[in-house]
Amino acid sequence: MSYSGNRRKKKFSAIAAVSALLAVAASGCGKKGPPLPPLVKVPVPPPDLVASRRGDIVDLQFTVPSANTDGTRPANVERVEVYALTLPPGAPAQPLSDAQITKFGTRIDAVDVKAPRDPDLTTDPDDPSDEVEAPAGSGLDQGAVARVEEALGDDAMEVVTLPPDPLAPKPKDTGTPVQGPLVGPGAEPPSRTYAVVGISTRGKKGPVSKRVVVPLGPPPPPPSAPRITYTEREISVTWPTAASTEAAATDAVLPSHPLEPPPPAIEYTVYDATDPQSLVKLTATPLKEPKYTDTRIAWGTKRCYTVRATVRAASATIESDAGPPDCTTLVDTFAPAAPSGFNTIASAGAINLIWEPNKESDLAGYIVLRGTPHEGAIDSIPLEPITPTPISETHFTDNVAGGISHVYAIVAVDRAGNQSAPSARQMETAR
Repeated sequence: MSYSGNRRKKKFSAIAAVSALLAVAASGCGKKGPPLPPLVKVPVPPPDLVASRRGDIVDLQFTVPSANTDGTRPANVERVEVYALTLPPGAPAQPLSDAQITKFGTRIDAVDVKAPRDPDLTTDPDDPSDEVEAPAGSGLDQGAVARVEEALGDDAMEVVTLPPDPLAPKPKDTGTPVQGPLVGPGAEPPSRTYAVVGISTRGKKGPVSKRVVVPLGPPPPPPSAPRITYTEREISVTWPTAASTEAAATDAVLPSHPLEPPPPAIEYTVYDATDPQSLVKLTATPLKEPKYTDTRIAWGTKRCYTVRATVRAASATIESDAGPPDCTTLVDTFAPAAPSGFNTIASAGAINLIWEPNKESDLAGYIVLRGTPHEGAIDSIPLEPITPTPISETHFTDNVAGGISHVYAIVAVDRAGNQSAPSARQMETAR
């Protein structure tokens, strides 16, 4: 009896202990701890950064971020900052970090961007964008293309020396001095690295974009003035190349083997120079051949062209200064084609003429020619116009006396007054 009682007491004690532990655990779960810091949304790296250099002007182009690093939209960004730093040739051996870009680089510009009123109100990538308020402000739209220019002055030529990276591997000492060539290649020019970064509404930087490198050596010399010719369908622009102008000078020189690496291939970028103060690029990518075809035919319009020599170096394109322009005014001196399918049908007191329509877009109409046959070939009969002005129809009825033969031909006329050659002649007699 006492044994059973002791066992019952032990059982009740175990149950009480478990209940006490559950009570402590429950009270602990309900206790409030320090709040977790909110997740700070920052924009993704600005995409599509490209650089092109025109003489001493570097043109940068990139897309304004429209999403955050966690994929939500719109981006928590109020501006995009542009950084640049000039490094000595061949340095650094390792890619520049985000911290190096913003710490040692110079902020050369900042582009204002439309920002969300509440950066915490966002949508997920798969949700409709109209569920949140659109960004507001006077800056560029998110997702728009931004352009920034930098003039390469003396400050851009100042080389930045980065401190050594303590984590970078050290070169092995072989104990043998490295022997170089007796005469080495010419010194490489320094290069300027560009990158852009989005700044949140709370001043926090997002990840930095990809880097683009622009060599600071002299640009290629500009080409000579182009030569312009045109047809009724297209304008042809050609220009002499450096290779063609130097060929005669190098014919008498003995062959040699330069120690320097071969120069980059010269390509060409064509601009519309009708307004000399505002050149318009006509070629989306540089041309390998010294020829450009322009299909913008508009009679009476003045067209001017200039060409820049272009080389691809590092991750950028470098253009020369603009070469001398050449201009021409497009004058329509091109006659239409002679009308085809010309036939005649005789009737009582009339001769009906029909022919195929011409396909020229600037056609003004047709002139009907008529002559009276005499001795000799039909092609030798003189013809005179019987329509004082061009007609638009491709048929004509000539009321004439019966029993008399007539010879006909049709001439096409365009709006500039150019006349085609006559059609094939037809002789017919009205009944």
